[in-house]
Amino acid sequence: MTTTFDPTPPRTPGTVQRPQPDAEVAVAVQDVARRAQTASRALATANRATKDAALHAVADALVASSAEIVAANADDVARGREGGMSDGLLDRLTLTRERVGAIADALRELAALPDPVGEVVRGSTLPNGLRVRQLRVPMGVVGMIYEARPNVTVDAAGLALKSGNAVILRGGSAASSSNTVIVDVMRRALEDRGLPGDLVQSIDRFGRPGGVALMQARGLVDLLVPRGGADLIRTVVEQSTVPVIETGTGNVHVYVDATADVPTAVEIVMNAKTQRVGVCNAAETLLVHVDVAEAFLPAALAALGGAGVVLHGDEGTRAHAPESVEITPAADDDWATEYLAAELAVRVVGSLDEAIDHIRTWSSGHTEAIVTQDLAASERFVAEVDSAAVMVNASTRFTDGGQLGMGAEIGISTQKLHARGPMGLAELTTTKWVVHGDGHVRP
Repeated sequence: MTTTFDPTPPRTPGTVQRPQPDAEVAVAVQDVARRAQTASRALATANRATKDAALHAVADALVASSAEIVAANADDVARGREGGMSDGLLDRLTLTRERVGAIADALRELAALPDPVGEVVRGSTLPNGLRVRQLRVPMGVVGMIYEARPNVTVDAAGLALKSGNAVILRGGSAASSSNTVIVDVMRRALEDRGLPGDLVQSIDRFGRPGGVALMQARGLVDLLVPRGGADLIRTVVEQSTVPVIETGTGNVHVYVDATADVPTAVEIVMNAKTQRVGVCNAAETLLVHVDVAEAFLPAALAALGGAGVVLHGDEGTRAHAPESVEITPAADDDWATEYLAAELAVRVVGSLDEAIDHIRTWSSGHTEAIVTQDLAASERFVAEVDSAAVMVNASTRFTDGGQLGMGAEIGISTQKLHARGPMGLAELTTTKWVVHGDGHVRP
């Protein structure tokens, strides 16, 4: 028998190897977290009017400072382009006056939403006269670790404020210039409204060691939300001692069923893939039932190719491709890839079961869509596809807090505990039991 030497030291079952934060940085980040805890108390008793006025003030300040924000963002974009950042990520990174205005509008829409804090989840009067209520209350201090998305800086801060939380932001080096200006603008706006600027803090100046320290700040930070690529999310989930809500990557599928209306299916696929390619709810794999492949694929592949989408297809796909459209043979890596770019994997399947099996094998659990006129097929797809969002005859691009009427979102959760799908205001609260008695004692 041949034996091999494994140089990896033995690990006690159930333990996780976590990096130790730099001692000096850890102390600094802990100080940030303590200030956040103190600041969060200012919102604990704040009414909705106070929080909504703060959101409007932040929105107005962002618009007023849009020239400064866009100028700082131009530096980030230039560095990203020089560093070879993909077009999809550059799109996520880029801010214009119009995008700053849209971000501000999202804050105003958030202010118009009901305040979840104080909502009675359930309540009753017990036979012994005790009055029992379960109320929504803020988490306290929420940490965000994310990449190249300055809009998340505002979304996270807005959601935290409306739900009564302080937020600590680690936005990454790619958007450092943008985030520095945005955070400063938001802090000044809060202070002008009589609220602590420490409700919104950034630890970008501490670099990656700051992120590690934030992940290890259990007891000072109540919840950590990573938002970005697969490597970032996996790192945070595996290394954090702070409770984490996992926002998964988006290996998103669109399945065109045998009964699909071809023009409708082409329009949905084009929107799901090309409306904005660098986002987590953009389609990455197209599955096509063999019975509709001849009618659907030539038109769909021509439209996708004409839009500049690089196509990776199986043999069945290539058999239906127009001569003008180049199809690269697909491999398993393509089925597993979240491209975040103008690329799409395409496969012809023999049945609904085969489509569902493919999704179960390769999906990240984010969003899947079916295009069909068969009610039974749609009901099976909804029941058997285990993802955070399932679309029927609609683009995957609707998996978004704003599109679903929730206002801005802090991320799309692909896990099943506490929150799943777009995470809005309610998902940034926990609950507290409040019991009123009249001198009750337990017998």
